[in-house]
Amino acid sequence: MGGDKVLSQQCYHVGNYEIVVLVKVVSGDCHILVATNMKGYAVLHWGISKSSPGEWLAPPAEMLPEKSKLVVGACQTYFTQISTGQAFFQVVDVNFQQRNFVGIQFIIWNGGSWIKNNGENFYVDLKLMKPIGKVYGDRDGEGIVKWLLDEISRREKEAERSLMHRFNIATELTERCKTEELGLIGILVWFRFMACRHLTWNKNYNVKPREISEAQDKFTDLLLRIYLNQPNDREIVRLIMACVGRGGQGDVGQRIRDDILVLQRNNDCKTGMMEEWHQKLHNNSSPDDVIICEALLNYIKCGFRIDMYWQTLNVNGLTKEKLASYDRPIVSEPRFRTEAKEGLIRDLTAYLRTLKAVHSGVDLESAIETCMGTSVKVIAGHDFTRVGSIGGLSQRLQECLGFVKAHVRDENIGQLMQKLLESRIELRPVLLSTHGRSKDLLFLDLALSSSVRTTMERGLKNLTFANPPEMMFFISLVLEDLCLSTVNNQDFIYCTKDWYRVSELYTNNSEWALQAKAVLDRVQLVLSERSQHYQKKIQPNADYLGNLLGVEKWAIDTFTEELIRAGSASILSSLINRFGPILRKVANLDCWQVISPVEVCGFIVSVDELVATQRRIYRKPTIILANRVTGDEEIADGIVAVLTLDMPDVLSHVAIRARNAKVCFASCFDQNIYRDLKLKEGKAISIRLKSTNLVTSDISSFNVSQNSFVSSSIPRGVALKKKTFYGKYAVSVEEFSSEMVGSKSCNIKFLGERVPSWVKIPMSVALPFGAFETVLSEYVNKDIANKISHFMKSVRGGDLSKLQGIQESVLQMNAPMALIHELKSKMRSSRMPWPGDEGEERWNHAWQAIKKVWASRWNERAFISCKKANLNHDNLCMAVLVQEVICGQYAFVTHTKNPLSGDTSEIYTEVVKGLGETLVGAYPGRAMSFITKKTSLMSHVVIGYPSKLIGLYCKQSIIFRSDSNGEDLEGYAGAGLYDSVVMDKVEKVVLDYSNDRLIVDKTFQNSLFSKIAEAGKIIEGLYGCPQDIEGVVKDGAIYVVQSRPQI
Repeated sequence: MGGDKVLSQQCYHVGNYEIVVLVKVVSGDCHILVATNMKGYAVLHWGISKSSPGEWLAPPAEMLPEKSKLVVGACQTYFTQISTGQAFFQVVDVNFQQRNFVGIQFIIWNGGSWIKNNGENFYVDLKLMKPIGKVYGDRDGEGIVKWLLDEISRREKEAERSLMHRFNIATELTERCKTEELGLIGILVWFRFMACRHLTWNKNYNVKPREISEAQDKFTDLLLRIYLNQPNDREIVRLIMACVGRGGQGDVGQRIRDDILVLQRNNDCKTGMMEEWHQKLHNNSSPDDVIICEALLNYIKCGFRIDMYWQTLNVNGLTKEKLASYDRPIVSEPRFRTEAKEGLIRDLTAYLRTLKAVHSGVDLESAIETCMGTSVKVIAGHDFTRVGSIGGLSQRLQECLGFVKAHVRDENIGQLMQKLLESRIELRPVLLSTHGRSKDLLFLDLALSSSVRTTMERGLKNLTFANPPEMMFFISLVLEDLCLSTVNNQDFIYCTKDWYRVSELYTNNSEWALQAKAVLDRVQLVLSERSQHYQKKIQPNADYLGNLLGVEKWAIDTFTEELIRAGSASILSSLINRFGPILRKVANLDCWQVISPVEVCGFIVSVDELVATQRRIYRKPTIILANRVTGDEEIADGIVAVLTLDMPDVLSHVAIRARNAKVCFASCFDQNIYRDLKLKEGKAISIRLKSTNLVTSDISSFNVSQNSFVSSSIPRGVALKKKTFYGKYAVSVEEFSSEMVGSKSCNIKFLGERVPSWVKIPMSVALPFGAFETVLSEYVNKDIANKISHFMKSVRGGDLSKLQGIQESVLQMNAPMALIHELKSKMRSSRMPWPGDEGEERWNHAWQAIKKVWASRWNERAFISCKKANLNHDNLCMAVLVQEVICGQYAFVTHTKNPLSGDTSEIYTEVVKGLGETLVGAYPGRAMSFITKKTSLMSHVVIGYPSKLIGLYCKQSIIFRSDSNGEDLEGYAGAGLYDSVVMDKVEKVVLDYSNDRLIVDKTFQNSLFSKIAEAGKIIEGLYGCPQDIEGVVKDGAIYVVQSRPQI
């Protein structure tokens, strides 16, 4: 009946009748099908709404279905009876063709009475019907499924009648959006608002617990199918199911209604609060009833202390006002006979199981009982529902679950935590296989994961944070829990493997703390990126839907934050924050990693991202607190310091630019110190250096010397000389000169003629200065040149937004044939592969990469930097150095003078896996770093182990490097201002350090580090001054791809 083009499905329950309304497209026409399980003849009495939902008008005669007649202001259509052998129903099919009506209203005549929707007309809104799964909305750049959130808002009035209505509507809407992640996120947001009591659970509607349970069962069945069939959506489905009880068919829900009567009769408590609760249970049972039952049990067990009753209610969010607000209000306090204590405890304990079986999907004891099989004698001889054990569960899993159930409240949590994780590990293969009880297994896994978090939270107060083995043990367990709960969990898996490796070093390796810190730094980066992903995906939905539903602003604003806190990631972060200071102390590390050691005074300004400050000019000395540093930023005029929680590499381009500009730059590893600094927004502080650490002090604003403040330390006398085109589109390395190419190319020529043979230099050619301007002046690029000229006028007038237009225009340029032929000739004669030999598409990739390098002349970072240095951007010329990509195992950057201490006797090096862009571009995480004395090249000191999340890799390819006349000037490095582009797309690979030779093989590490240091010393000797060297390690060989004077 549904077909492939179903636009919507609504299900109504009226007494014993079920009415289903389907909107679908058939051959381009919109059809509304109304189906019901009513017996005997039935008549659909209906009308159309042309312009507003409140209208009821007779439909046009030409669109009447069969067996229809027009009456005054309406149409009456007889239902057609259909029997499938297994089921009987009646249906009416109304073809609206392609008419643009607002909706349809109807009621049904059956058995001598009118069937209505809770006293009102049934209404189908045609304006909101959108194709299933399509994202129609976009808000602030973040996707939302707007039609879905609008539909949820429109139907909330119906959903708040009862949980049965809510679950039925949720089943319908989830069916429509189940293939879209954003659709499922919309459902999650809706149900979490509901679970947190921001939405009404029951209003003016009487529903049987059995009906709630059955609706719940259908919804969770659908969620289970999505979980099993759509692996990438499992994380979202788990979060939805955590907001929903298990539900069930048959007598599961009905027992809520039946057993409360037996409980009242057996314990002589048929009046007062118990009768009020009984009426609520009959009218509309909800998860609140679990809390009420627990409160009654606590009240009775502690000797009928009424304060314990209210304490249990209040801590779980139930107040006197909330109890009194139910349709069947609870306004009395419990009063029981003292002699009924044992019977009440027995019967309420059993009744609590009944309530949890329906409402508490993630209750651990209930989930274990459901899966392991239980037969519990309930009230006065009445058997609790007998549940058979689930087949296929290993003996080990059953033993672990038995232990967990028996020890779930133990104060000593070590063994319990172990058994919780073992249970999840044993459960996983069964959970992901086809199984008749998959839903029960999934709820068990949710309950186990929830218990890992709550158990760890409960045990925090008893942990000895100064005892590394104990801390490492618990961190490993929570890491494993996240591996089991997270989709795309490769980063967590590699962190866990590396953590186990580091844990084994504790007793016999002096570097265990340094390595442990690197792993935990990486874990924190993963947690941070996951949190940002949640904020980006989920919070826009919470903002939009929360405002539609009238949810309080504080609940909307903290929605994603609170969702994250409800998972294991939050408790892992807490463990790391408490263990971090211990590790730093053992590893002799300070709270600060100083990247650019400068003493300054200034006023604190806090921002989320450093890039947000890039266009500003600060009129007084400013210390920026930036949560994130991407590496692309130019540090604005007036900034004297950048303090961040991020971990940019010491030798990244942004760090070099900071040192060049004499800006203090440091990473903070202590959340408390950073938080205290943020509280001083707008106040003045001083930053002083103490050995390798920073010391901050409060000072008076009068002590911030304006006289000594210099907005930029870059020499203002530096000038750019306009370059001339010498008539060649391409030149070989032998032809490189300072008049034709930049310092990168010239240094490659210099090194190639002088370094020993074991230091390898890649083959190179270049597109010289003036090539871009000459290509742009070609007739075929005339229109593009005009566009660029127009945009430049705006940029000179201060409109930096037009820089992007210039870059986009450059990418549209066409290559003259002369350029193609000359570049081909030079590359072939230099024994470099010509991309065009592999087809025209390969040359197109190369040409696009060349244009991207040229276009980077107008990136905002570079433009602002030139302006700060008083350089005439119009005189900037861009050559392009063309080299083969060396696809090595590692990339490195070496400074032959220690940039942190200024010690000329030390060589400082940072190493990453894969391409060097993750290092110079300050990708999240730290590179491995070491220091070598020039007098002792065979020994080194590792000062930091790697925590980079990803490595960049590519196949054999060509890289086109920016080589402008605006870099490596006296006092102005210009490092990383312009782009270098690999012709082929690079692959991002999540890194596994657990078996990396550079870390686990000390002999290999010593040999490689010594080679890198020796190459650095040789190159420094050739130039006669400290050098900033970039290189690659491939199969043990050292390649140097560029060298420049160290700033």
